[in-house]
Amino acid sequence: MNSKIKKLLANQEDNYILPFFWQHGEDEATLRKYMAAIYNANIRAVCVESRPHPDFAGPLWWRDLDIILDEARKRGMKVWILDDAHFPTGYANGALRNAPAELHRQSIVCQTIDCAPVSKITIGPERLRRPPPPEPTELERLILQLGRAAPQRVFTDDRLLGVFAARLDCSAAVEMLDLSGRVIDDALEWTPPAGKWRVYILHLSRNFGSRRDYINMMDAESCRVLIDAVYEPHYARYAADFGATIAGFFSDEPELGNGHLYDFGNVLGVDQDLPWSRALERRLAEALGEDYPRLLPLLWENEADARVTARVRYIYMDAVTRLVETCFSQQIRQWCEAHGVEYIGHVIEDSNQHARTGSSLGHFFRGLSGQHMAGVDLIARQVMPQGEDRIGVAGVMPAMDHEFFHFVLAKLGSSHGAIDPLKRGRALCEIFGAYGWGAGVRLQKYLTDHCLVRGINHFVPHAFSPKEFPDPDCPPHFYAGGHDPQYRHFGHLMAYMNRVCELLNGGRRIAPVALLYHAEAEWTGKCMLMQKPARLLTERQIDFDIVPQDVFLERERYRTAIGPGLRVHTQEYRALVAPTAQFVTEAFARSVVELREAGFPVAFIDSLPEGLCDGGDPEIERDLLTKLQTCDVVPLHELVAWLDGKGVADISLSPPSCRLRYLRYRYEDGGELYLLVNEDAAPYRGTVWLPNTGPCYAYNAWDNRLERLCAQPDASQPDKTLVQVEIEPLKSLLILFDRTPPDELHEPVTCTGQKRTLRKGWTRSLCAGIEYPRFGEPQAVELPDRLTEEAPRFSGFVRYETNFHLDVVGKTDAVGKVVLEITDAHEGVEVFVNGHSAGIQIAPPFRYDISSLAKPGENHLRIEVATTLERQVGVEGPMMGVSFGEMLSLSGITGEVNLYVDGA
Repeated sequence: MNSKIKKLLANQEDNYILPFFWQHGEDEATLRKYMAAIYNANIRAVCVESRPHPDFAGPLWWRDLDIILDEARKRGMKVWILDDAHFPTGYANGALRNAPAELHRQSIVCQTIDCAPVSKITIGPERLRRPPPPEPTELERLILQLGRAAPQRVFTDDRLLGVFAARLDCSAAVEMLDLSGRVIDDALEWTPPAGKWRVYILHLSRNFGSRRDYINMMDAESCRVLIDAVYEPHYARYAADFGATIAGFFSDEPELGNGHLYDFGNVLGVDQDLPWSRALERRLAEALGEDYPRLLPLLWENEADARVTARVRYIYMDAVTRLVETCFSQQIRQWCEAHGVEYIGHVIEDSNQHARTGSSLGHFFRGLSGQHMAGVDLIARQVMPQGEDRIGVAGVMPAMDHEFFHFVLAKLGSSHGAIDPLKRGRALCEIFGAYGWGAGVRLQKYLTDHCLVRGINHFVPHAFSPKEFPDPDCPPHFYAGGHDPQYRHFGHLMAYMNRVCELLNGGRRIAPVALLYHAEAEWTGKCMLMQKPARLLTERQIDFDIVPQDVFLERERYRTAIGPGLRVHTQEYRALVAPTAQFVTEAFARSVVELREAGFPVAFIDSLPEGLCDGGDPEIERDLLTKLQTCDVVPLHELVAWLDGKGVADISLSPPSCRLRYLRYRYEDGGELYLLVNEDAAPYRGTVWLPNTGPCYAYNAWDNRLERLCAQPDASQPDKTLVQVEIEPLKSLLILFDRTPPDELHEPVTCTGQKRTLRKGWTRSLCAGIEYPRFGEPQAVELPDRLTEEAPRFSGFVRYETNFHLDVVGKTDAVGKVVLEITDAHEGVEVFVNGHSAGIQIAPPFRYDISSLAKPGENHLRIEVATTLERQVGVEGPMMGVSFGEMLSLSGITGEVNLYVDGA
């Protein structure tokens, strides 16, 4: 039997869950109670969240962490530590507040002036001494009003980098005139020649960006301040726990920090300040020459020569992201490895920020380069059931690109975990945060499966908050001081999550397509966002990894092998798909030529590249572009047909479904796992063809048991197995091909036999979550219940009770097979028959085989339904007190209760 299955059946799986445990300075009893609550929710690690704590790295913090570590040692739990006092990572616990100016963030700012031909312009001191301060956005003003922003330090070292002019209406390549020498006494006069001219005034300033007292991610000395202020004090106090109870540190959304707060339209070429550092200045001088400032206006100018612009923008962004990689991410990795712990976390990926500056780090793969797991976060209703075409939420927060969240976000994490040897196949997701109080276990199950089937295999649930209930800060909160009716149901979800994660570690995911990461293409010209082809692949059940162009440049690091196949670390691909890119790197172009010469399928979507963004030799560039002509150019709408023609797809369905997701996972012993998830609102019933032969069975991860499948070899395709499946919404199916199958398999719970619908004769009683199990007086009801209308502000437990009669079967004294079905309820359900629990379920339809609990004659049935806390608390509070404005939750049994009795 598969060794993973043996571990699971023996309840010996490892832990893959580390929820945020928020700290506010609570008393010792509360901290110990919460550690017990986390442990009792089937979780064996915590990530201690310092953001709300009043005394990070001070006496109260050490007292609290002492208590948490003491509880963790007693319980065999691991502790991760969020690595800063404030969100996001980079504040360095306030260490930069009075630090020398050169350690702070810096921006390059561009002012432009369009000139009338042959008319003298005069630029005065108000523009040349310093750039005008940025006007706050609506979001920034809101944060100031809420008192969440500290007064910004004002720096006095603004510096004029240069004044340049360019003619934009000529066919020749744009030449930048350097007007800097004309600046006299902080003034400049110049008469432009005939034509369309634009003047660019470049400044360096530390007075831009919304977080000026944060480290400069492109400066190694500045990044070291974070290590000295946070990492070193923890090691000094807890050295003996490092690598034992303390597992490592978590960086939360580190950013470059230029521009406006969460400005999601911040591509190169728009009006914004851009990040700068001393090291960046040196790198630009090396790459572009000592007179490099004359080319920097091309970071903003969109009307200049496309090839020159692409080269300058690539060199700039390549330098920025490489410095982030070495100064920040790799420096922290090296410190952690030297001290026996690991480094994890995530950046902001939202709506393509992963490839931009501002609220992220410019390049997803480089920004997380030093981390020991890949990481993403899924918050604030970014993914919702069947929500891929939703209109983005606007207001003070940026509109969302829901195609990105549904088809790319989790795949970024699982892809990085698979292709980077440092990650060892591990990819985590911070999940559930700021979804609101209405995000109960039902939606959490959907989100869990959404991530699992895309290859995420570690989770950071957000969050356990010991603050007095209700804490309005980014709910939902699990346990909630005993108020959460779904706490035990959440614990069962965590057990399910952890079991599937056990199966998704220790082997490798099979992904037949390498999909090119779009960062460099977006930096340098016209491009197609990768979510466009990603959606088509996902909806056709063709799995893929997102691969950056770096895998072709740094072949040794990524263990890239090119020949008749393409291999990156453990991943072996059957095709390479490149979304439309006006410019690509030379390393990528050379690799594609190698692949095509070896006969490997490569498709460029819609068009071939026009040039190389980093090429220096025009003859080499022409030669490579000519050789790329052998690649297929495939219209986006024909991509799936092209891949089908190459025999790339692993599985096929009949009938087809655009919302059935799959994952294929291979173990060292040759066994394979398929995870199928139905993300539709209707059940999927059909046939799945899998490219495997031999014994197979289903693993029921919710009940931790093995079950029979309706599977058989395909007579027309002897190398395939066809499986008849029925997968309900919110449900998953795990299929294992095992060389040594188990001796005994259970029958899945199905509804067969005589159906009896129990509509009348019920009583209903209520209690709040904190009062369980002290229910109020029962009252008579019929089902389906209308509790939502009758008690619109009720949250808690709903208890339904009735009796039913069973006859014996034949000459036996037994009742035969009896299955109870609840077609719908909101949300978590526990069934009791004659006082004995039949178990907890959270996804409809809720089906229980109660044969062993039922008896001939009268039977007592009790069904307890746990609601979310939304109707009690309200919809306010998902993020900074802002409401989503819609209620998610219903209450009680909203469907039928049916008995299916075989032999009656």
